Amino acid sequence: MSNARNKRSLTIAKHRTSVSLEEPFWSALADIAKQDGKSIASLVSEIDTGRGLAADTGEGRTASLSAAIRLYVLARAQGKREPS
Repeated sequence: MSNARNKRSLTIAKHRTSVSLEEPFWSALADIAKQDGKSIASLVSEIDTGRGLAADTGEGRTASLSAAIRLYVLARAQGKREPS
């Protein structure tokens, strides 16, 4: 299995950004978005907003959007709604 990251461009918060994730994370993210009735961009926007809220509450902002997405996907795989 390849660990190569795939970079994709999304529009979140009215600006374009690129996110690099391994294919299994892109696939899991797409599945979660579909389950929630959202687009991938919409879900990523929510994850990005959650990073800002964590910083506002003193919990610290995740180092990167890619890392935040991975943690979100992991939390959902473990049956949690959001990472702790």
